[in-house]
Amino acid sequence: MNESVKRPYDATRRRAQARETQRAILRAAHDLFVEQGYGRTTIAQVAERAGVSPETIYATFKNKATLLHRTWDVTIGGDDEEVVFHERPEVVAIRAEPDLATRFMMHAKFSTATARRMTPFVRSVHGAAASEASAAQMAAEMEGQRLAGLSVMAREAAATGQLKVTEEECRDLIWAMTDGHLWHQLVVERGWSDEQYADWLGRMWVNLLVQDPVRDLAARDAARAAE
Repeated sequence: MNESVKRPYDATRRRAQARETQRAILRAAHDLFVEQGYGRTTIAQVAERAGVSPETIYATFKNKATLLHRTWDVTIGGDDEEVVFHERPEVVAIRAEPDLATRFMMHAKFSTATARRMTPFVRSVHGAAASEASAAQMAAEMEGQRLAGLSVMAREAAATGQLKVTEEECRDLIWAMTDGHLWHQLVVERGWSDEQYADWLGRMWVNLLVQDPVRDLAARDAARAAE
């Protein structure tokens, strides 16, 4: 009887320990990929940083390419929860905003926050893509995911009737400005704050993409002042 009582507890504890081990491995892999590059990072180094054996990493992730892929999944979401990116609460809130100017300002703020989290990793992957097949494949997949996500955002922006450009132009302009390169240049290299960058990016999108942006931004700022 005692054994039957202990088994569920032991299984729950083992699952929790396995998840924490996986998190430690992914944190170590992310940091090493960013610090020294994907190509230079070995499974042995990740194991040492995570405090596990190389065999544990192989048992969990099979190979370095799978480890890279799973590290990206955690990096893009900010955690290891199995929630589709466009169904995360902060993204749902952006998509639900009816005023397109406000939506783009919200999107710019969110994009800036994700750029800070994701850009170092993205730059590491792209830097290794020329010599590492798995990095090249990952880079292509990341760009495909980003284009698919922004296609949804552009389609929903067009559905508001407030765009002054085509859905395709909206998609392409936002896509071109959210790969992390522009954020890196202005924030990391030129010293802008994230707040300054997000406000500039949002206003740029509103001016380029929204009908009568002066009125919309003035109304937004007046509403903020009244709060």
